[in-house]
Amino acid sequence: MTSFFGSVFWLLVTLGVLVTFHEFGHYWVARRCGVKVLRFSVGFGNAIWKRIGRDGTEYQIAAIPLGGYVKMLDAREGEVDPALRDQEFTGKSVWKRIAIVAAGPGFNLIFTIAAFWLMFMLGRPDVAPLITAAPQSIAAKAGVQPGDRILSIDGEEMATWSDSLDALANALLGRAPLPLTVRGADGHVRQLVLPLDQLPPGQTVDTYFDKLGLQPAPPPAIAATVKPGQPAALAGMQAGDRLISINSQPAGDFIAFSKQVQTDAARSPTLSVVVDRDGKSQTLTVAARWESLEGQPAKWVMGIGAPAPEKTLLRYGPVKAFRASLQTTWLGTTQKFSMLGKLISGQASTQNLSGVVGIAQVANASASMGPSWFLQFLAIISLNLAIINLLPVPVLDGGHLLYYLVELVKGSPVSEQTMIVGQYIGLALITALMGLAFFNDIHRILLS
Repeated sequence: MTSFFGSVFWLLVTLGVLVTFHEFGHYWVARRCGVKVLRFSVGFGNAIWKRIGRDGTEYQIAAIPLGGYVKMLDAREGEVDPALRDQEFTGKSVWKRIAIVAAGPGFNLIFTIAAFWLMFMLGRPDVAPLITAAPQSIAAKAGVQPGDRILSIDGEEMATWSDSLDALANALLGRAPLPLTVRGADGHVRQLVLPLDQLPPGQTVDTYFDKLGLQPAPPPAIAATVKPGQPAALAGMQAGDRLISINSQPAGDFIAFSKQVQTDAARSPTLSVVVDRDGKSQTLTVAARWESLEGQPAKWVMGIGAPAPEKTLLRYGPVKAFRASLQTTWLGTTQKFSMLGKLISGQASTQNLSGVVGIAQVANASASMGPSWFLQFLAIISLNLAIINLLPVPVLDGGHLLYYLVELVKGSPVSEQTMIVGQYIGLALITALMGLAFFNDIHRILLS
C-alpha cells in the first residue's frame, strides 16, 4: 500500500472509529434521558445502507466516511407530534441536555483510557532514551554527553525515547528552562538544565528541535555482525570486536567509523583497523570492496553490521496497565491544555498546528509500526477530540454547554437570535482554524 493510499485509508479508519464512538455517546445518553433519536449515521451524505431499529431509530452508513451524526427529535427543526412531545430534546431539563451534549466528549475520554489500557497490556516496543548532542547546540552547551541516558524530564520519569520526545516537544513550545536528569556512560547521574528560554519565539517545534540538538545516540563502534566472505571476515574480524581505530584515526562511534571507511578507502582500499577482542588489541588489514548491496548505491564495504539500538518494551498486567492509562490520559490532558494556553497567549506559534493531512500521515506511520502504536495514536486523537469539543465555541459541544450554563444562571434559555449569531461566529472560527492547519500541512509537505 503506497504512502498516499495508506494515509487515506488509516485516516478514514481513525475518523470512522473515533467520531462514531463520539456520536454513540450522544445517542446512548439521549436514549437514557428519554429523547427520541431519529437517525444514527456513520458518515455523511446519501445512505449506502440503512435499516429501522425496533426503537424507531434509522441506522445508516453514508457515502462520505468523514465522521457521523445523531439526529434527535428537536422542536427547533420542525413541528413535533404531540404524542412524542415528552421525547423531544428541548423539552428535557437543562441537566439532561447537558448530560447528552457532554456525553460525546465523555465517550472520547473513555475510549482514550481504554485504548491506552489495551496498548499497555499488549506492550509497546520502543528504544531506550540514549542520547547525544550536536556540536555547539543548546543541548551540548548544557552538558549533554554522548551515550547519556535520560532518566527524567522536568521531574517525570522517562523509560523510552518516544516518551522523551513527547515531553521535549511540549517543553519546547513553552521555551522555559527545562530540568533534565541523565545517567552517563560512566554510570554517574547528573542534573542538567536545558536553557530553552534562549530559543527565539514564533517558530515551529521542528525548528526548535534542530536548535536544541538533542539526538538519539549513534550505535557504538562494535562489529555486531561480520558477513562471511566479506573483507572484514577475510581479514580475521569477528562479531563482537570493538573497533578502536582506522588508519590510526580513532573510530568514535559506528557512524563516524563508517564515514571514515568511505574517506580512507577512496584513497586506498587497504585499511589498517585496530580492534579490541577480549581486552587485547589486534591490528587487521582489511581490503575494502567497492560494490552495491541490496540495490543500494555502490560504496566501499567491509561487511560488518552495527549494533541494534537498545530495545525496551512497555508492557504491564491489567491492573498496572489501567493505572498507567489513567496517568497517561491525565498527563496528556494537562499537556494539551498547556499547549492551547501557549497558542492563545502567543508563546507557541500557530505554525505548530496540524490538520487532516498531518493526522493522515501520522495515522499511516503509526499503523505501520504495529497495533500498539496505532492504539496509542487513536488514544491521543480521541483525547484531542474530547478537549477540542469541550472548548466554549458555538458549533462545538462546548458552545452548547456554555449556552446551558447561561440558562442555569439566568433561569431561561438563550435567545434563538443569540444562538444563530453564535453559530455563525463559531463556524467562522472553526473554518479559519481548519484552514490554517491545512495551510501548515501543505507548507510542511512543500518544504520537506
